[in-house]
Amino acid sequence: MELSCNVQNYEWGKKGADSKVAQLQKSANEGFEVKESLPYAELWMGTHVNAPSIIKSTKQKLSDAITEHPEYLGDDVLREFNELPFLFKVLSVDKALSIQAHPSKDHAAELHSKFPNIYKDPNHKPEMAIALTPFEALCGFKPLPEVKSFIKDIPELQCIIGHETLNNECQLVQNAFRAVLTCSKEKIRTCIDSLFERFQTYDQNQRQAHLVSLVERLHSQFPYDNGILMVYFLNYLKLSECEAIFLGANEPHAYLFGDCVECMACSDNVVRAGLTPKFVDVDTLCDMLIYKGEKPEDKLFSPIREDAFSVIFKPPVPDFAVVQIEVPEGETSFETAKRSSASIILVVSGEADYVNGKVVPGTVLFLPANNTIDFTNLKGTLFLYQALANV
Repeated sequence: MELSCNVQNYEWGKKGADSKVAQLQKSANEGFEVKESLPYAELWMGTHVNAPSIIKSTKQKLSDAITEHPEYLGDDVLREFNELPFLFKVLSVDKALSIQAHPSKDHAAELHSKFPNIYKDPNHKPEMAIALTPFEALCGFKPLPEVKSFIKDIPELQCIIGHETLNNECQLVQNAFRAVLTCSKEKIRTCIDSLFERFQTYDQNQRQAHLVSLVERLHSQFPYDNGILMVYFLNYLKLSECEAIFLGANEPHAYLFGDCVECMACSDNVVRAGLTPKFVDVDTLCDMLIYKGEKPEDKLFSPIREDAFSVIFKPPVPDFAVVQIEVPEGETSFETAKRSSASIILVVSGEADYVNGKVVPGTVLFLPANNTIDFTNLKGTLFLYQALANV
């Protein structure tokens, strides 16, 4: 079943034809007009009520089709979730998203019960991003020695954090992180101005070591925001194409730039604390975070090889997994593996025929559980992502 999916024009998205979202949507939908002044931030594939996918041939919502035919989900998914448990997306990021984390399932239920106008549902929101193009993100805390080194080298951080915090190594990262995010706007402004004056004296090696280009970019996007200084606490990752990160509960992160596919549990629960004009909940975020320092390379999430053409990213949650399929040029046909879960397939590159027509980059297909798709007459490298439940 081919799906018609919705684009979200959030202001942080890449504009016009620079956006992978716009490129894919245009390729698969001839009537789709790309406006160069408009941001194309996200493509949503699934049953989420805010942007439900439609079955092209029947004009029926995918969610309604699943309600009528629950067997589409597969027995295990039906038993555990009774619905499609994931939302699949393409993101095209031009401007940094907020410093944020997602609550655990129990915490999400608690937040929803207390603040239903802010936290809209009781579900957790683990998520995984797989780079389609070079992709930048902040993810997880740096190792303690690195954080201490930045604080030692940057007097402006010392001014914000205070000597009492600096002398308490046991909770240094936790207390310093909170101190920066709760610092008054007046003090942040003074410190950032001073920091930028200091940058003027740096040579190229110092600029690189102190992430000056990133700080300058974030300041241009969110002037004098407390979240700018989070670059000295959180790992700065530069993902190559097909590299992934998994973001479990209470993991601080922010997407900064690039295109990716993203899969997540169906939830809108986000706790934000910087780099955003939206509501921030600093106390909740600081209380819930995992203050465990890790090296940047340890944040990468590796897939498992399934066969000659497929690898699968299987995070430690039942809500979703993602299969990456690459059928090289020269192959003339390919049949997807039979899965016990319903799945959504996105064509990233290549063309092929299948029983209901033709797929091109941007084609999105829904595949009921225990079914396969036989692609024939392949042209170019057929590159697909397939999202499914991890049960």
